[in-house]
Amino acid sequence: MRDPVDAVRGPLIVQNECIVNLGLVVSTLGRVEPLRRLLESLDGQLASDDRVVLVAQDRRADVEAVAAEFGRRGTPVVVTGSARGAALGRNVGVAALEPGDRLLVFPNDTTWFPEGSIAALRATAPDVQVGALTVVDEHGPKFVLPPAGTPLDRWNVWSVIEMGLVIRRAVFDRLGGFDPAIGTGAPTPWQAGEVTDLLLRCLEREPGLADSFTWLPSDLHVGGIADAHGLPRAARRRKLRAYGRGLGRIVARWRYPAWWRVAFVGGGLAFGLRHRPAYHPLDGWWVFLGRLEGSIGRVLGRRGPQEAVSR
Repeated sequence: MRDPVDAVRGPLIVQNECIVNLGLVVSTLGRVEPLRRLLESLDGQLASDDRVVLVAQDRRADVEAVAAEFGRRGTPVVVTGSARGAALGRNVGVAALEPGDRLLVFPNDTTWFPEGSIAALRATAPDVQVGALTVVDEHGPKFVLPPAGTPLDRWNVWSVIEMGLVIRRAVFDRLGGFDPAIGTGAPTPWQAGEVTDLLLRCLEREPGLADSFTWLPSDLHVGGIADAHGLPRAARRRKLRAYGRGLGRIVARWRYPAWWRVAFVGGGLAFGLRHRPAYHPLDGWWVFLGRLEGSIGRVLGRRGPQEAVSR
């Protein structure tokens, strides 16, 4: 049975205070079945003033058909479009929202929301300027977040991934959104790291938000899939290398200490061992190579496709 809070339509009141509306922005290449699962998981959990924005970067007609199907069921979903690049799509999706502040979340099209998760997230909204929630895949939590009350710093920013970010629209806009030149699908070799870059900008431009950063409890989580899910060996290693490039570029861009850069790059060799059984021990070579390329700012060897994965 649904929690009664989930079914509320219209402006919400909790403890005599208006609760901020939610904006869920999804960049998608038009994978219909994952999108349907995402929207199915949100069915009945959203209020009428919440919005789901699907940013179609391919197969727009298919995306619009899925949106229309769920729109008829009462899900407040709209569709817009952009060129490829997850970061660009998220920026375009935020710009497509109606004026007014919201708490933004950036699920992938393979993300899903457990029953009651939106109500729990909504209950936190009055206190959140920027924060993070746990993302769980078939192997467990992707990262274990720091304890509540821990200030955000340049070391624990790495615990936050894109689909786990929660941020007020006003803060997102002041920071300039995601850098569209990095992240999955970007027109550069740097295929990861856009949320880390955004949070490091937050620390630089609005340091007062560090102490109030909200690490949400682990029982408030969203579901997802592992990075290597469904990929054959060659595609998995291409993706690991491309992601490593992006993260290595962030380490260089934000001038982490030399000793930390060396440890970060060299530590890539152990990636496959540390993430068994999802990865093979030799996968670490491709993580190492990607991080090295990012740290020096160029791709080594024969230039192939730069995207993390082809869909």
